[in-house]
This record gives sequence, structure tokens and C-alpha cells, in this order.
Amino acid sequence: MERKGIITLHGNPLTLLGDVINVGDKAPDFTVLDNDLNPVRLSSFKGKVIVLSSVPSLDTPVCDMETRRFNKEAENLGDDVVVLTVSMDLPFAQKRWCGAAGIDRVITLSDHRDASFGESYGVLIKELRLLARVVFIIDREGIVQYKQEVGEVSDEPDYVKVISAVEKLIGEYTHK
Repeated sequence: MERKGIITLHGNPLTLLGDVINVGDKAPDFTVLDNDLNPVRLSSFKGKVIVLSSVPSLDTPVCDMETRRFNKEAENLGDDVVVLTVSMDLPFAQKRWCGAAGIDRVITLSDHRDASFGESYGVLIKELRLLARVVFIIDREGIVQYKQEVGEVSDEPDYVKVISAVEKLIGEYTHK
């Protein structure tokens, strides 16, 4: 499936490939690689609240800022929340970047091999074979509870809205 006009890069329209995932949908499972080349499935985080951040490349200023910000925010979200950042960067590059940036709470994952995540979530940019900047929040039962597509790839997400959505979801669990 191709979708045009959803996102731009420096004002130029891009095409997204894959299925459309919306709030209320069951989060599709996918397989990506961790920084040591081990396969990781989304389902391995079942039972946690998942902040799933899709970025073009950690080696760009906006992706760098975004991942550092989510790493800092993760400190206050507790052990029931996992923050995953997925990009098309090679696992070696992700490992190098994490070490240099001091990232210790965000788990970086690479979709470079199969674009399994990018196609399953409709965030693969056809023209660049990179991922669009999108944040999904998935509840403990595997249902997408929040989605933020950043229209201009070179813009940062609205962190306040993302963190508020996570905190609201955590609050719902503590009040059950």
C-alpha cells in the first residue's frame, strides 16, 4: 500500500509504504535486530507499556535530539514502560551512537534487514528507504493507544503529548 502527502522532507512530499496502523488497532508483531545482531520481536515486550519511536537515522540532529529526550523521559516512567527507537541504521552504527550519546534507557533497534517494522506500521519512506518520524504507544495488551505522525520529517515530535499519553495510560493501570 502506498500513501502520498502524509509526510514531507523540507517541504517535499514523500510516499509511505505499508499498512496503516491506527489507535485501537492490535499492534502488529515484527522482527528487528538489536545492537548485537540478535533478532528482537515486539511480542517480547508484551506486558509492558511500549513507547515505539520510529526515526530516519540516529546520526541526524533531530533523531539524535529525539532519542536523547526519550532516554531522559524514560527515567521517570518506571519499569513498566519500555522505550524502543527503531531506525534503518545498521546495528553497529546504533551501538556506536548509543555509546557516544550515553543512551542507557532507550532500546535502539534496526529495521535495515527486512523493513519488517516499516512495512507493518506503514512508516517506510519509499523514496529514501528510511523510516518516517512516528511515535506509537502500545498498551500491555498490545493495542495501539496513541499515534503521532510528524508531518515534516525534519521536525521533532510533540514530547509533551507523547509523555502525557504514556502517563495517562500508566495511571489507568494503577487505578484498576
